[in-house]
Amino acid sequence: MQMKTKNIIAIMSAAVLMSSCGLYNKYDRPEVNTKGLIRDAVSDTDTLAVADTASFGNLPWRSVFTDPQLQSLIEKGLANNPDLLNAALNVKQVEAALLIAKLAFIPSITLSPQGTLASFDGATPSKSYSLPVTASWNIDLFGNLLATKRGAQKNLIAMKDYQQAVQTSVITNIANIYYTLMMLDRQLEILNEMTGLAKDSWDKMKLMELRGSRPHSTKSAEASYYSVLAQVEEMKRQIRETENALSLLLGEPGHAIARGKLSEQSLPSEFSTGVGIQLLNNRPDVHYAEMQLAQCFHNVQVARSRFYPNISISGTGAFTNNGGVVNPGKWLLSAVGSLVQPIFMNGQIIAGLKVAKAQQEQAYNSWQNAVLKAGNEVSNALVAYNANAEKTRLEEKQVNALRTAYENVKERYGKSNVTYLEVISAQSQLLNAELSKTADEFYKMQAVVSLYSALGGGRY
Repeated sequence: MQMKTKNIIAIMSAAVLMSSCGLYNKYDRPEVNTKGLIRDAVSDTDTLAVADTASFGNLPWRSVFTDPQLQSLIEKGLANNPDLLNAALNVKQVEAALLIAKLAFIPSITLSPQGTLASFDGATPSKSYSLPVTASWNIDLFGNLLATKRGAQKNLIAMKDYQQAVQTSVITNIANIYYTLMMLDRQLEILNEMTGLAKDSWDKMKLMELRGSRPHSTKSAEASYYSVLAQVEEMKRQIRETENALSLLLGEPGHAIARGKLSEQSLPSEFSTGVGIQLLNNRPDVHYAEMQLAQCFHNVQVARSRFYPNISISGTGAFTNNGGVVNPGKWLLSAVGSLVQPIFMNGQIIAGLKVAKAQQEQAYNSWQNAVLKAGNEVSNALVAYNANAEKTRLEEKQVNALRTAYENVKERYGKSNVTYLEVISAQSQLLNAELSKTADEFYKMQAVVSLYSALGGGRY
């Protein structure tokens, strides 16, 4: 009895010692640099001073993308996109792995019935049977199973973060391509309008040539007309390819996409970015990187636990008539305890711990970089929105001025010393300015989508 008491005390002391060595510690978020995470979109020196905690990224995607046709496309993408479907299957796989880690604490039980017939020299055969039930239990005295389970839990959270990141990507990519199509539609309208203007100029110059005035103008006007027609065909090609790209995101064959007009779109224009620590929690890819770090932390604990004994208890109960026991048989019970202490494993355990620690350091570096990348993306989206909003305002004035100049030059052609080159130049400048203005309107909308993604948007 005294010896048993000493053994119990020794085991408890060892457990306390192992706990002090960190084998049972839970993951605790380390310090990460978030100072000056988001630059001010206007100032060249100051970082963004955010006082509120409301974030544009917390808005449900339906509140950001209010176009009914776009919402329908996003719903299709969320239901059918292959990458998102695979991300959901990854979650199921990790859930199964976590279940295995949890069940490791429960004894394993096996049933292996056996029966034999034996006869010597034609004699009546003897019959024997055994119905053994074996239970084996691995005692988690040094935290191996616990650390494995905690690591699996963090991995499950990471996979759900990855699933959310894919969902955000699907939503924002669909929105960007949808807005791209509307931009191309508007540019095609501009080109068609310019085709009419170029044809009018050509017809006017042909008429003047018949009258014997400015014979060299006609061919230049004709070339300008065909140049615009070529741009129309190029724009049609881009529209078709963009529709195919969007169809692929939806998990469907390429087809025409129903859509509205660029001028009818309404996106938020006032943004709350949220404080740095909220950005850490809201961005699924940043949180994924942290959960990878947490998993590596528990992997280090698993590697440390391999230096200590593996203790297991197994018991067997068999209803049998073997070993001289007569029919109908009796219960035969046995129990075995075993302890396996690693002594020399060719350096594998030490190397495994070093690898686990190095992987933990790598995971920390990846997490820190993910945080900086998130701040960078928010900063870029804010400055892109402000810059393109200002460019659009200025280009509106430029287009109005160029349109007036073109009308004046066209009106004066044939009545004064205005040459055909001035007409074509004014027409070309107007076309380019209108195309540029439309592109910048799209870039402003794209910046809103990018900001929403950078702040971890895309939730229901």
